[in-house]
Amino acid sequence: MTIDGNDLINSILASLERVDYIRPADIPNIELYMDQVTTFMDSRLRSTLRYPDEDKILTKTMINNYAKNDLLPPPVRKKYSKEHILLLIFIYYYKGVLSISDIQTLLEPITTRFFHNTGSFHLQDIYEEAYHMGKEQLDALKEDVKRKYAYSQQTFENAPEEDQDFLKKFAFICSLSFDVYIKKLIIEKMIDEIAAEKKRTEPDRKSDKKSEKKSEKKKKPQNP
Repeated sequence: MTIDGNDLINSILASLERVDYIRPADIPNIELYMDQVTTFMDSRLRSTLRYPDEDKILTKTMINNYAKNDLLPPPVRKKYSKEHILLLIFIYYYKGVLSISDIQTLLEPITTRFFHNTGSFHLQDIYEEAYHMGKEQLDALKEDVKRKYAYSQQTFENAPEEDQDFLKKFAFICSLSFDVYIKKLIIEKMIDEIAAEKKRTEPDRKSDKKSEKKSEKKKKPQNP
């Protein structure tokens, strides 16, 4: 049984309506053990899975690997803070598009500067900004999907009639895939620039640290 074109696009748009992020207010303000972390993530993100009955949102092995790859700061006394959860949410969405290495490059400045930051700007502020950006872009995304679908329905008019339904779906997938491909290239280019900027500034940071150490030595009183 084939899916009618209107049923297909309506189903896609309905699924986009169900897309939601974990709100900062939904994340517990208390520290959680690993089992509690995986249970929380699963309860909030299971609807995003392609195969909900088979796939896992997050496992203990995944969390341990993220820590080994410097994607996630280690827990304190085996407990994970709200900021750990925020980072895990970022990782969950990025891993469908980016390599682990690229995610590490992207998140390293975030964790270094804002994880458990005692200043006025925190990791939650970054997450909330990203959360609101995503919500605001959803309507524009739905309109873009509609345009791509309408365009795909005008393709392959000269193909055999029995093949047109599949080929129009193929055209729709091609249009969506090309969009993802180009955006992935842009993201990777920006991450490469972040990595290059880090390499450029590292010698200066090392030099500053050496100068600080020399200055501290000079300040120390000399033994008579």
